[in-house]
Amino acid sequence: MTDTPYRLGIDLGGTKIEAILLDPKGHSLLRERIATPRDPDGHTEYEKIRNTVHTLIRSTLEKVPEGRVCTIGVGIPGTINTRSGRVQNANTTGLIGHPFQQDLERLLGRPIAMENDANCFTLAEAREGAAKGYHLVFGIILGTGCGGGISIGGRIHTGRHRICGEWGHFSVDPAGAPCYCGNQGCVETKISGGGVARSFFEHTGRRLTLEQITDGYRQGDAPCTTAFEQFLDDFGRCLGGLISVLDPDAVVLGGGVSNIDELYTRGLKQVRRYAFHEHVETPILKHRLGDSAGVIGAAWIGK
Repeated sequence: MTDTPYRLGIDLGGTKIEAILLDPKGHSLLRERIATPRDPDGHTEYEKIRNTVHTLIRSTLEKVPEGRVCTIGVGIPGTINTRSGRVQNANTTGLIGHPFQQDLERLLGRPIAMENDANCFTLAEAREGAAKGYHLVFGIILGTGCGGGISIGGRIHTGRHRICGEWGHFSVDPAGAPCYCGNQGCVETKISGGGVARSFFEHTGRRLTLEQITDGYRQGDAPCTTAFEQFLDDFGRCLGGLISVLDPDAVVLGGGVSNIDELYTRGLKQVRRYAFHEHVETPILKHRLGDSAGVIGAAWIGK
């Protein structure tokens, strides 16, 4: 057991940064959450985030018994460009264009692992969560945006460009709404909480969240019903097509949108409608680890 390392994970989000320390048996010894630093002008946001994460890692490492090895993994809301080593496609825009992993490694004086937060979520749910026991798992985070990751045999599959599973920016509707990535009608514009809310406002002039739209649908509000049924249809079309391509053993959903019960009933029917196979048996699973999945997965990717 002495050769088994402690594991430190960091989950960097748009509003919070969370740290966890796991002992060699995988038990949580420490959990800490702090607010993600923001700079309204954007001039020093990166430096603030970098320094905050560095300080949090240092303070967490102090809890590791002297002489014991501890790995470090960091989950970020973006990806690392394989050529430049710089962050790209990050929802926390202050990270974009910066060598975040290299900077942290320089400050810490040691190597760390860094992965997209959806990959960390998928790994955790595949190893210890709702998808435990399934070989090929596609994990989806549905929230303000839409991300995805793939786990094969309990290991993240990143792909040649380290963007494997990023289905949120696959264009499914060339005539659809513009996406911040530069394309139109991306999956994210169709089924993320932010995308549905923007579409609802454009069609009705009412500013409602997807949660409020869902409540309106359940109460019989006509515009909410129209929007919600379109959301379920888009969910089925997007996920059904993905299942036809990847044919995973299981799909696990996370993020705030994943708490909508209708996704696992009416949404599942739409998935089966749009998938190529006649009798789709792919289980669509609700997350089991909640918002802990990201930081637990980050701990497991560490080096």
